Amino acid sequence: MTGSKAFIAAPLGQTLSADERRFFEAERPWGFILFGRNIGSQKQLSDLVGSLKDVGGRKTTPIFIDQEGGRINRLRPPMAPAYPTPADIGRLFATDPKAGERAAWLQGRLLAADVMAYGINADCVPCLDVPVPGAHSVIGDRAYGHDPDAVATLGRAIADGAMAGGVLPVMKHIPGHGRGNADSHLELPRVATARNDLAKSDFAPFRALATLPAAMTAHILYTDIDPTFPATLSPIVIDSVIRTEIGFDGLLMSDDMSMKALSGDLYDLSAAALTAGCDVVLHCNGEMDEMRRVARAAQPLAGDAKRRADACEAVIARGAGTADLEALRGEYTSLMAKVG
Repeated sequence: MTGSKAFIAAPLGQTLSADERRFFEAERPWGFILFGRNIGSQKQLSDLVGSLKDVGGRKTTPIFIDQEGGRINRLRPPMAPAYPTPADIGRLFATDPKAGERAAWLQGRLLAADVMAYGINADCVPCLDVPVPGAHSVIGDRAYGHDPDAVATLGRAIADGAMAGGVLPVMKHIPGHGRGNADSHLELPRVATARNDLAKSDFAPFRALATLPAAMTAHILYTDIDPTFPATLSPIVIDSVIRTEIGFDGLLMSDDMSMKALSGDLYDLSAAALTAGCDVVLHCNGEMDEMRRVARAAQPLAGDAKRRADACEAVIARGAGTADLEALRGEYTSLMAKVG
């Protein structure tokens, strides 16, 4: 098999169609992402993940999911337990920092166990966005708090817990979605805050966790930095802010290119994101015509992008350490009971 291409794709349903299988085998996306529409039963999901790894051609083919706890969960009971919100962990941390940090690590470790039960090996956590008063509620209780230092501490613990469970974490939404004045699923948020102020708050958790292996961009227009292009499409934001000021040298994946925050042809948008400095582009809705356009724009991973992708797969290859999951769940439940 020749090298994987710089995009992440999503199947439309609960099994791969013959057309999807042919397309994925020919176009070789680096990884895949799953949503609620892809999940029916335990066996079905395990079989689907197995099929995706088969067409990916590697045991370490990344299979992503959004499993944060709180309201953002693709796996729901009885497929996986429900968890308190990230904001609840933040509240525990505010009253008992040691307990809050431990609860964050435990949640990361348990989320990893939940998704790994089906072979899923990458989770789009932690959310390092720092909300501010008046911002859109799309982040809301998905954030660990309003203090950048606390968000960084808890985000690190979540990521470390995930990696201890053999799962690749993806911090999001770099360089910060907390001030967004709109839901980027529906329209483009605009942030007019001065860059110096953003650096003190929004960028700070990402700077503190710059050594993590992967991050997802924010579809946000930061008008004081680049008044023309949102972060995902902005060479200025990616080079000057994400790579230089924040110091992140891990794999940079776009947020979903089919979100309404971005407008235009999917080929042009994907090519622009990759040219701007994203290592891989993410396409989530499973629409084949759109996927074909994304795949046309994506080239085989090479250079720094391949180095970063290989480092992510090395995290997956390490697998999970041994753990008494029942004991960890009991400890986590006891800690979170303090929140009330």
